[in-house]
Parts: sequence; structure tokens; C-alpha cells
Amino acid sequence: MAKQQKTYWPHMILGFLFVGIALGYWTVKSSASRPVQPSNDFITDYRDADLHYNDIMKKKSLFDKNYRIVLDAKEYVKVPILNSKAKKSETAVLLKKGINTFVYKITNRNGTVVEDANVTFLLTRPHTDKDDVKVERVAFKEGAYRVDNIEVLKPGRYTLELKATVGDATGYSSVPAYLQP
Repeated sequence: MAKQQKTYWPHMILGFLFVGIALGYWTVKSSASRPVQPSNDFITDYRDADLHYNDIMKKKSLFDKNYRIVLDAKEYVKVPILNSKAKKSETAVLLKKGINTFVYKITNRNGTVVEDANVTFLLTRPHTDKDDVKVERVAFKEGAYRVDNIEVLKPGRYTLELKATVGDATGYSSVPAYLQP
């Protein structure tokens, strides 16, 4: 009587199937716990920015040719960027804990202040839109566009974004900001 040799390939197939199902479950579980945050570049919905990118760039180019946006900030700080190989640090506006005021001047190329611009302000944090503070119509007061009563409580990196429309031209300003712990 000849001994029959035992084969293990059915066990190996079941093992690979089990490992594949376990890895698939782990992938879905870990990706669901880290949701993707939509971008708010150009202070608009990311879908609109994608669809109308060429128009946005034309209007921005027209604005940059004729106007300038200047943030009147008192204090700046060097902020280390930990997870970047390109930049080690950046200069950012120093925020204070509590109420902040931001003053912007929009001028044409000869230095005259533009008083009739449609201005929108956005205080945002990189990689999340949970703490966004948006002001749709920034008022022109005392020779500048003033954004008052913006409360900042969480320490860390922020971005001050401004969108200014004058006629057919639309300009954008994006300035890094930082609240020290």
C-alpha cells in the first residue's frame, strides 16, 4: 500500500484569501478615519475653481497688472515647517490669542487707494476647513479695508486669504499666519 502524499496548497489559498480580506478591511477602516478636506483656494468651492480656472487666472492677471493688495501687519514671526524638505521655515504674521483685526490696502499702480472694491476675507487653517472664518463683505473704513473682531483661540498655523474684485479684475492675497501656544 502506497502512502498518499499530503498537499498544502488548499490551505495556502485559504490563507492568502484571508490575508487579502483582512488587508482590504484595514485599508477601508484607516482611510475612513482620515477624511479628505476640500480645498478653498481662491475663496471659492474647489469644483468651481477647477471648472473656471482659466477665467480666474485671466482676472488675476488683469488685477496684478493694475492693482496691489497690501496687508498692514505689525508683527511677524519665523515659523518652522516640520514636514517639508523644500522650506525649513517661513515668515508669518503673528496672531494674538483672542480678537484680531486685519487691515488691507488695495491700491492701483500709482499708489491711489481703491475704495470701491468688493472684498472677501477668509481666515483658514492648512489641511482643514473646520475653523474657517469668512467675511463676505469687508467694509472700507479709515482709508483701508478692515476686518474686525476675528477671534483666534487655537494655537498653530493659519492662512489669511483675501479676494478683491475691481470691475472685471479679481486679485488674491494669501499670507501665512501663526498663533503661538
